[in-house]
Amino acid sequence: MTAAAPELSRETDTARPLVEVRDLVTRYDLKSGLFGKVAGRVHAVEGVTFDIAPGETLALVGESGCGKSTVARSLMQLEKITAGSIRYNGVELVGAERKTILQFRREVQMVFQDPFSSLNPRMTIGRAMMDPMRVHGLGKSSDLRARAADLLERVGLSGDHLDRFPHAFSGGQRQRICIARALTLDPRLIIADEAVASLDVTIQAQVINLLIDLQRDLGISILFISHDMAVVERMAHRVAVMYLGEIVEIGDRRSVFNNPRHPYTRKLLSTVPVADPNKRPKDRMLMTEEIPSAVRPPDFVPKKLPMRQVSPTHMVRETE
Repeated sequence: MTAAAPELSRETDTARPLVEVRDLVTRYDLKSGLFGKVAGRVHAVEGVTFDIAPGETLALVGESGCGKSTVARSLMQLEKITAGSIRYNGVELVGAERKTILQFRREVQMVFQDPFSSLNPRMTIGRAMMDPMRVHGLGKSSDLRARAADLLERVGLSGDHLDRFPHAFSGGQRQRICIARALTLDPRLIIADEAVASLDVTIQAQVINLLIDLQRDLGISILFISHDMAVVERMAHRVAVMYLGEIVEIGDRRSVFNNPRHPYTRKLLSTVPVADPNKRPKDRMLMTEEIPSAVRPPDFVPKKLPMRQVSPTHMVRETE
């Protein structure tokens, strides 16, 4: 049976955010010359602000190079943050002690785009799933194996697959294994970074339905990163549209898809294929131009354009 499109419960909608990101800035220095003088900076993420509620899926959508994955890596404390605040369950992560970061990383897991490179080809599926539990001291080997087998069955595979190597599985099966591995530590948040982009359309739908079912059953939050608006419409409760490192529009799924206010959001939506010729928009805004470079001079100060509230759950960045 196909999973129903996700809807936020009233309790989830009013709960305190699990993740609070405020004015996040991540830049990379470009050095040149014998003495490594800073010749420019990549403004990968510039003033990004969003929340993720318990049990909610927030989709971060935009073209390649807009800063989506850098937001995820910054959130995981894998990138050095230039400025801003990241709070998880009320605890500030920027500048936090190592013990706090390790606990955070246990409760927040990532599922990457390429399931082939996400798994060690020399390691059995069982070991790949049990090693994280061993590191965190979550039980004896027999208990860990039983839990790993149970999680494989939860994602639609068999517990008998534990002793097989990654090459024995298809791309879709490997991504299911990666999802099962992410669940081994009972995470409260999963970051899915283009997790279905490398799969064909049929397998994409199956993996998306799996994530929706897992969220419903386990109450996990998901940060779903994608460039595909059709996938986002199926998966997300709320949508944040990124362009050149900034969020230019954010709101609940219906508001963003039915009433897009930023020109870039309209362009993204115009790329979604429509099967019925009678329902295809006649004034499609084709995206033919290249996304501008995010490299700026060392002394560049970005202009901060305000966000305008369209409705209580929908905001758009002003254009110049």
